[in-house]
Amino acid sequence: MSVFARPSQAQSRLSRPFALNPFQRRWWPAHAALLGALALPLQAAEVAGGAQAADEEVAPLVVTSVAPQSPLTVVTDPRQPRQPVPASDGADYLKTIPGFAAIRNGGVNSDPVFRGMFGSRIKLLSNGGEMLGACPSRMDSPSSYISPENYDRLTVIKGPQTVLWGPGASAATVLFEREPERFDKPDYRLNASLLGGSNGRFDRSIDAAAGSQDGYARVMANRSQADDYRDGNGDSVPSRFDKWSSDVALGWTPDANTLLELTAGAGDGESRYAGRGMDGSAFKRESLGLRFEKSYIGEVFHGIEANVYYNYADHVMDNYSLRSPNPNDVMMPMRNPMASNVDRRTLGGRVAGTWRWDAFELVGGIDAQASEHRLRKAAGIDTYKSLPWAKDATFHNYGLFGELAWDLSRQQRLIGGARIDRAAAEDEREQLCNMMGMACRSNPTADRERSDTLYSGFLRYEQDLLAMPATWYAGLGHAQRFPDYWELFSAANQVGQPTAFASVNPEKTTQLDIGIQYRQGPLEAWASAYAGHVDDYILFSYGPGMNPLHTISWVDNIDARIAGAELGASYRFAPHWKGDASLAYAWGENTSGDRAMPQIPPLEARLGLTYERDDWSAAALWRVVAAQNRIAENQGNVVGKDFDRSAGFGVLSLNGAYRVSDTLKLSAGIDNLFDKAYSEHLNLAGNAGFGYAAGSRYNEPGRTLWTRVDLSF
Repeated sequence: MSVFARPSQAQSRLSRPFALNPFQRRWWPAHAALLGALALPLQAAEVAGGAQAADEEVAPLVVTSVAPQSPLTVVTDPRQPRQPVPASDGADYLKTIPGFAAIRNGGVNSDPVFRGMFGSRIKLLSNGGEMLGACPSRMDSPSSYISPENYDRLTVIKGPQTVLWGPGASAATVLFEREPERFDKPDYRLNASLLGGSNGRFDRSIDAAAGSQDGYARVMANRSQADDYRDGNGDSVPSRFDKWSSDVALGWTPDANTLLELTAGAGDGESRYAGRGMDGSAFKRESLGLRFEKSYIGEVFHGIEANVYYNYADHVMDNYSLRSPNPNDVMMPMRNPMASNVDRRTLGGRVAGTWRWDAFELVGGIDAQASEHRLRKAAGIDTYKSLPWAKDATFHNYGLFGELAWDLSRQQRLIGGARIDRAAAEDEREQLCNMMGMACRSNPTADRERSDTLYSGFLRYEQDLLAMPATWYAGLGHAQRFPDYWELFSAANQVGQPTAFASVNPEKTTQLDIGIQYRQGPLEAWASAYAGHVDDYILFSYGPGMNPLHTISWVDNIDARIAGAELGASYRFAPHWKGDASLAYAWGENTSGDRAMPQIPPLEARLGLTYERDDWSAAALWRVVAAQNRIAENQGNVVGKDFDRSAGFGVLSLNGAYRVSDTLKLSAGIDNLFDKAYSEHLNLAGNAGFGYAAGSRYNEPGRTLWTRVDLSF
C-alpha cells in the first residue's frame, strides 16, 4: 500500500522544475516557489557538511511545540498527540503554534486569535470549504466545528501573503486538509485512538480507508467528552462538553494524475460555558463536498483543481439544558428559561488552474460563496421549536485571483498576487429586537442591500543566502475585508447612525512581513515579524444596557497600527537530547483614540526539553506568559473585551510516549504539574449565574492527567 508521497523539502523547484502534481502540491498551499525557499538552505548546509537531513530526525511521539516549515508557513499533523491534553477543536490545536491565542469559553469551543487579530481576519478552511458559524456572539465559532483528528494536515500562512484562498485574510490563512488516498493494489488501512484523562475526559477516534488503484473509500469518526474541570484552587468551573463528528470520502482515481472525490459529514454536540449567560445545547453540522483535480494536462497548462461545498450549521443556545435558571436570583442576567436557535447555510466553490513556463508559475482562478442566516427565539423551555424561521441576513462574494512566482535566479524569487472581490449583504430584518425578541422597533435598513468592490494583493521577495544556510523574505501585502455577519448584525445601533449595517465600512490592512530561517547541524532558528496599518478597523465597544446586568455593544471604524514578532530555536545538544524555545509578541495602537488596542494577547514564551529514542520519548514543556497591563477597557471584539489587567503565570507540563510496535503507541502526560491557579488574559467575563462577578475571569484547569492509545494497521 502507498499513498501520494509528500515532496521532499530538499528538492528545489529549480533543480527539478515543475515536477509536482496538484495532489502533491495541495499540502503546500504557498505553491512550489516556497519549496525552493526551504530546499536551498538545506542543500547549502549539506555542502558545508554540518546539516542533519530532515528524514534523519526522530519524529516526535508527542508534540510540545510547532515550528514553522519556513519563516512564512507552518505545516503540521493535527492527528499527533500534543501537550497540553490533545485538542478537541480547531482553536485548541492552533494554540500550540507561536502567535496564536484563544478567547476562552470554558472546556471547549474557543475562538482563535492570531497576532491579536480575530474573527474573519483569519481565513479558516476545512477540506477546501468554509464552515461559518451562526451565533451572534460566536458561541459556535468556525473552529468549533473542526475536529483535528479528522484531518491529515494543518497549514498556516501568516499575514496577507496569499490570495488563493478567499478574501479578507489579513491576519492569517488556516487550512485543515485531507490528503487523497492512493493504493497500488486492493488494500486497507486503519488508525484508531482512545484517550482518557482527568475531569472525565474521554475521546475515541477511528480513521479507516480501503481501495485499489481505481479508487478508495474513507471513514472518519470521533467523539470527545469531559465533565466540569477543577482549577488550581480545587474549584469546579462550568465546562462540561460532549461532541461528535463523522465524515465519509469516496474517491475515484482512474490514473495517477486524476482525482474525483465526494465527501459528506455530520456532527453535533453540547457545551456549557463559565463565561456566558447561555450554553450551547446543539452544534449540528452537515457538510457536502465535491472536488476534481487533474495534472500534467499540457506543457504550459499544467493542471486544474475545482471544488464545490455545502456547509450547514444549526446551533441552539439556552439557559436551561445545562444549567438551572433561578427566577428569584436578581443577580442573574437571565433568570427565566429562554432559548435562541440560529442556523446558517453556506454554499461555495473554487476553480484554479496552474500554468508553467521557463522560470514562471501562475496559479489563477475564481471563487464564489453565498450564505444565508436565520433565527428563531422565545422564552420558555423548547417553545422556540414551534416557531417559524425568520431569515435576517444573506451574503454573497465573487472573487477573481492570481499568483505569479518568478525565479530570478537559483537563490532569488519574486512572488506576487492580486485578487478582486465583489461582496454584498442584504439586511432582511423587519424589526430590531432585544435578545429574546421583545422591545422591538422598525428596522431603518430593512430590505436594503450594500455591496463593495474590494482589492487585495501582495509582493514578496525571497532569497537563499550563500554566506550561511538561511533563507529570508520580505513581503508587502494589502487585504480589504468586507464586514462579517457579527459586525453587521450583532451590534446595537451607533449614536447618530441607523444601524451598523449602514454605517460600518470595509476594513483595509496594509502590512509588511519579514522573516528568516536558519538551519545547520544541530541548530535551527527562525523569526518572523510584521508591522502594519489598518484603515477602518472594525472595533466593538461595550456599555450598560437598559438592564444593568446586561451590556450592549456597538461598532465603530477606527485607524490602528499593529506590530509584533514570533521567533524560536531548537538545538540538539546531544544525540538524543533536544531543547527548543519560542517567543510571541503582539502590539496594537488605536490611533484614532490614542489608546491601546483591546484583546491583545500578552507576551508568551515556551521552553521545551525532549529526550528521544527510537521507541520512546520523554519531554517537559514550560509555558510562561507575561502580565498584560496595556489594555483598552470596555472595548474588544464580539465575544470578549478588555475588562482589566491580567497577571502573568508559568505552567510546567510533562509527557512520555512509548512505541510498543509498528501498530501500537502509548502516550501520557501531566498538564499543570504544580496545580497552579491561573487565568488567561483572553477569556470571557464570568456571569453571576454561575457564581462569577461581572467582569471577573475564571481559572484554567488545574493539574490534569491524560493517557492515549494509538493503533495503526
